[in-house]
Amino acid sequence: MRSLAILLCFLAGPALAQGFAGLGTSAEGFAVPRPEPVFDFPEDHGAHPDYRIEWWYLTATLEGADGAEYGVQWTLFRSALAPRTAPGWEAPQLWMGHAGLTTADAHFSAERLGRGGIGQAGVTVEPFAAWIDDWSMVSVAPPGADAYSALDLTARGADFAYSLTLGAQGPLVFHGDGGFSVKSAEGQASYYYSQPFYAVAGTLTLPSGEVAVTGTAWLDREWSSQPLSETQDGWDWFSLQFGDGSRMMGFGLRDRAGGSFTSATWIEPDGTTTPYGDGALRLTPLAHTEVAGRRVPTEWRVELAARGLDITTRPLNPQSWMDTSFAYWEGPIRFEGSHEGRGYLEMTGYE
Repeated sequence: MRSLAILLCFLAGPALAQGFAGLGTSAEGFAVPRPEPVFDFPEDHGAHPDYRIEWWYLTATLEGADGAEYGVQWTLFRSALAPRTAPGWEAPQLWMGHAGLTTADAHFSAERLGRGGIGQAGVTVEPFAAWIDDWSMVSVAPPGADAYSALDLTARGADFAYSLTLGAQGPLVFHGDGGFSVKSAEGQASYYYSQPFYAVAGTLTLPSGEVAVTGTAWLDREWSSQPLSETQDGWDWFSLQFGDGSRMMGFGLRDRAGGSFTSATWIEPDGTTTPYGDGALRLTPLAHTEVAGRRVPTEWRVELAARGLDITTRPLNPQSWMDTSFAYWEGPIRFEGSHEGRGYLEMTGYE
């Protein structure tokens, strides 16, 4: 589960009362995900304008030559006011970009807003490119290879910038039931797949100067029209990379009654996946931090008994706050316990 709610900050009015950021609002008029999806690549790497919300969401855990750790986020969100296409300013597709860069003692964030019909933002399939203003995610894959197998990534804010090259070391993976990812007991769902196997190299630009970095990255692709129920008011999402090359995606969607709907995907080093439905994953906050006037759980116990997973996660920087139109916490983490490694954590809905 990713920050799809950010998209709906474009949509003012009563809809925002329907679930977190309006994501429980009726999908009337839009397409909705169905079980047993059949994906079509490269087309499904591109936009799906008949669905209301969609994103291309990349996070990277990086390290400099001196061992200093960093985190990077690059996201392009699409939100549709209507399930159609049109030229110019009549186009109902709205776009938002978020970029973040985290160090042990600083967190930088930036935001861009755009309209697709005038060329300010958008996605093309062949060749694959996603952009908003001068931020871009562009395929540099050789002919015949998956478009996401090699990417160039750039973004900049007032006090930071980055330029990264990514090469996939494994296949695409599909969450839930073959990419049909259920998000609530009522059955709301999204289409959801990832490329979690990137090796990364590039340059970060900080107020102190440029830093050459290497590391790993994870790209999420997700689209839907009504992925949450009316009572779900936020989520906690984890991507974890283990020392043996395996990985895990897991999230908990919190409801107003105090419950949480959970889902997880265990990913073997060769890309083989095992999905775990509601209740298999346990997420327990252990410590909180005052962040931007909010009390946010920044240390967690994450348990998946079926895999013998019982870890404690800690952030690189507890103040990893994305100060954007719809603010949220997102930053790199380390974990220890039954397994050790690095990952990323996103948390929304903490007021």
